Amino acid sequence: MARLARIAAALLSALAAGCGPASAGPLPLFVVRDIPIDRATRRFDYASLDAARGLLFVADLAGGRVLVFDVRRGRIVKAIDPVQSAHGVLAVPEMGRVYASATGVDQLVAIDEASLAIVARTPAGRYPDGIAFAPRQKRLFVSDETGRTVAMIDAATTALVKIIPAGGEVGNSQFDAASGLIFTNVQTRRELIAIDPATGTVVSRDRLPGCVENHGLAIDAARRLAFIACQGNARLITFSLARHAVLDNQPVGRNPDVLARNPIRARLYVAGEAGVVSVFDVAAEKPRKIGEGFAGDNAHIVAVDPATGQVFLPLRDVAGRSVLREMRPR
Repeated sequence: MARLARIAAALLSALAAGCGPASAGPLPLFVVRDIPIDRATRRFDYASLDAARGLLFVADLAGGRVLVFDVRRGRIVKAIDPVQSAHGVLAVPEMGRVYASATGVDQLVAIDEASLAIVARTPAGRYPDGIAFAPRQKRLFVSDETGRTVAMIDAATTALVKIIPAGGEVGNSQFDAASGLIFTNVQTRRELIAIDPATGTVVSRDRLPGCVENHGLAIDAARRLAFIACQGNARLITFSLARHAVLDNQPVGRNPDVLARNPIRARLYVAGEAGVVSVFDVAAEKPRKIGEGFAGDNAHIVAVDPATGQVFLPLRDVAGRSVLREMRPR
């Protein structure tokens, strides 16, 4: 009886930590190095990698700046500020720019990637968050979380083109190269909507059964799949963009936030607020969880370099300091 009690206690502890099923195996990543950050921060948000330049851009939300890391040399290149309450960040190499949402002043900030200087600002709703880019129209789509809209912005001129009503609180947005559409999570309605970037109109709405507060989003354009992180009930769902149907639903760590996909190695990384990272093999239509575990304090942001397999996690507290943790697959 004592042994059964210990097993039950261990299972309850694992569930409370959001660790998911033990059968998945440990986290299949090992730490390569921790790149120190000049000062501690209370929170990071999105990250975006320009793999060709070897530069990783990280939103330091609490610090009000965008951090630029040279991931080849393992050091910070620059801290760009002020980017007040930096949330979303997206590198767009073809435009020669990096875009960041400054929620503190409700703006989209444009940064020249060569000089790393702020070159423009534009209004972007009431609470600008995630950012997506439609290359044909050269337009940006900024999720306005509490404003329940998506701001459509000209990437070249940084001019606001249109405010698109979403009908609910908006989560992450992503571009789908196959359809040419922008997909956006409307998390309070449990819907995935599609926006035509040419007209700025919503062209479809799909319900997401089994998902509470759909926030994080990654798209496999070639296979017409969307991977969606459900913050409210700690699930990863796989949605067919072709069939408009949920194909799979699996548990992940508590409060999943950012997703990162490695198309070369068929891996999907789900990072959560509890510090748990779940790793999936996504070679088949339904993902297979290959490992899961604690990656670091508040490790809810993840970026991946498909060519090298490197995984990057901004962590707010490692032995009293903030770091960028670089990991590699085992």
